Amino acid sequence: METYTLLREFADSWMLLFLFIFFVGVIVWAFRPSSSSTYEDVANIPLRNEDKPATSEEART
Repeated sequence: METYTLLREFADSWMLLFLFIFFVGVIVWAFRPSSSSTYEDVANIPLRNEDKPATSEEART
């Protein structure tokens, strides 16, 4: 069997299945219920300290 044909059959079957399962896993991990508080905290970073830059103590919290 030719190398190209063998790799083509592998890519069309098992690798496609692996990549699909990986994609679904990443989506499930990103939208898990316990991550919403983390995403809200990160989304609010630009809205903190509107009047002045953060001091070094404020930046640590």
